[in-house]
Amino acid sequence: MADSIALGVKRLGSKVILIIEHIGLLIVLGAVLIAAAQEIVTMWHSGHVALADLLLLFIYLEVVTMSSVYWRVGRLPVRIPLYIAMVALSRHLILDTNEASPWTVLAESAAILILALAVIAVRYGHVRMPYTDEGDARRVS
Repeated sequence: MADSIALGVKRLGSKVILIIEHIGLLIVLGAVLIAAAQEIVTMWHSGHVALADLLLLFIYLEVVTMSSVYWRVGRLPVRIPLYIAMVALSRHLILDTNEASPWTVLAESAAILILALAVIAVRYGHVRMPYTDEGDARRVS
């Protein structure tokens, strides 16, 4: 009797958490679409598209991709946030290079390199040491 109650509570809790995750994904997706639309309108009004604008749109696209993958697979791939961080740092370098010290530029460049190495390490780990328990769809990869 107690086991069936515990199992029912566990199932209910899982369903509630899944609903919260999906609502959160919809909120993030909506916010990204609004932000991207605002950026496109700004570019349209200025009549000018800069590299920084394109990189920002790529960041938005990566967030949409990350949401899509999480929605379909139920996992958050570690590589996508690493890509987002790399593009964000690149965008920051492009926008603030004139005002930044050489050490800041070097540090940000090193950070991008470290993130790239992390992507390679994660990818290598996935290829050489795949998960043995693929039945666990909630596992973070």
